[in-house]
Amino acid sequence: MYRVARASEYLVITGSGITDINITKKAWVLPGQSCTKFDISPVNYTFEVQAMSAEKLPFLLPAVFTVGPRADDEASLTKYAKLISPHDKLSNHVKDLVQGIIEGETRVLAASMTMEEIFKGTKEFKQEVFEKVQLELNQFGLLIYNANVKQLVDVQGHEYFSYLGQKTQMEAANQAKIDVAEARMKGEIGEKLRLGETLQNAAKIDAETRIISTQRGGEGRKAEIKVRTEVKVYENHREAEVAEANAVLAKKKAGWAKEAQVAEVEAEKAVALRDAELQKEVERMNALAMTEKLKAELLSKASVEYETKVQEANWELYKKQKEAEAFLYEKEKEAEAQRATAEADFYRRKQIIDGDLYAKMKEAEGLKALAEAQGTYLHTLLEAVGGNYGALRDYLMISGGMFQDLAKINGEAIHGLQPKISIWTNGGSHEANPEGGGSALKEVAGIYKTLPPLFKTVHEQTGMMPPTWMGTITNDSSQ
Repeated sequence: MYRVARASEYLVITGSGITDINITKKAWVLPGQSCTKFDISPVNYTFEVQAMSAEKLPFLLPAVFTVGPRADDEASLTKYAKLISPHDKLSNHVKDLVQGIIEGETRVLAASMTMEEIFKGTKEFKQEVFEKVQLELNQFGLLIYNANVKQLVDVQGHEYFSYLGQKTQMEAANQAKIDVAEARMKGEIGEKLRLGETLQNAAKIDAETRIISTQRGGEGRKAEIKVRTEVKVYENHREAEVAEANAVLAKKKAGWAKEAQVAEVEAEKAVALRDAELQKEVERMNALAMTEKLKAELLSKASVEYETKVQEANWELYKKQKEAEAFLYEKEKEAEAQRATAEADFYRRKQIIDGDLYAKMKEAEGLKALAEAQGTYLHTLLEAVGGNYGALRDYLMISGGMFQDLAKINGEAIHGLQPKISIWTNGGSHEANPEGGGSALKEVAGIYKTLPPLFKTVHEQTGMMPPTWMGTITNDSSQ
């Protein structure tokens, strides 16, 4: 069969005649060979990485990575075909693989940087994450075509960026207030300066105008004096008026100069007073700004310490839980071992008991068989002696060696004794009466006659005395 792949696909052929795998765009698929297709188009993976900075501040890093196989490298395509292509690119397996690599490298990198470094160096942080993740993806034949790291996001309960934004906003508002105060101060001072300069220039022009007017009047009067030269009194009078006008003019000039100087002094004092007020306002605003800054720093420090304590407490709790779980697991394993040991011991005891029972049963069966054989043997012997039980008993005692054992026991019992043998007679003997005749009382009397010497012999050999009701032993040997 002739197979052809599309532009974004490759064929993977395995089977007879192929050592490993064959990756191609088109090929004849022979019998005994297997052919599958895999797509090399990249896929977008969107997720949020939760990491922690060097100050133990958690944050969320939303990211979108466009990942796909490296199409221009045969070795990478081979790795991808072996490791990834059997799975769907959108499956949880591939997504978890890519996400695990990205999250692991991002957490390791974030743990070595402070929050300020991550926030200010987002471009460098993104580039370093990109390089480290790409290095890990190379072993799967994958390539990062595009990586988009979005703005950092606060984790609920850890509003670092919100506090940072509020701090920046407050600093900007305080700076704007300071700029407005400075602009107002410059405006008011400039207004006063311009007003003073206007008054000074107006007074100067007014004085110059009056001087010119006086000069013009004097010239007219001089012309009149020239015309009326013959009137001496009038000339003197006009000269006196001119002198008086000059005196008045000089006096007014002095007054105007004084007013101008007073206005200048008042303007300077007003400017200094306003400057002092504005400086006081500036100092107050600076104090407020410093207070807010200290509050923000203390709040941030307290938050960091609180989070640190919480993390440490969580870590201690985690360790305690793991220790408890380990202890419980150890106890469970010990209990299982004890149970297994008990079961093994019970099985061993059961086997021993079963063995003993079997041995006892076999022993009982053997005894039963022996008893049956002995019964048969005795029955045969009894039939052989014609049913005479006495003869059977004597035969068994002789064959069992009982008489020999009795003789041996009796011999061991009297071994080392030095018996005294005495012979008594009751007046008759076997020779005198060979037929054993005599009365019964005579025989009984003969038995009683044998008792005293018997008791005496026992006393001499063992030291034992007969009971008092049977009699006493005396030293008279003729008894």
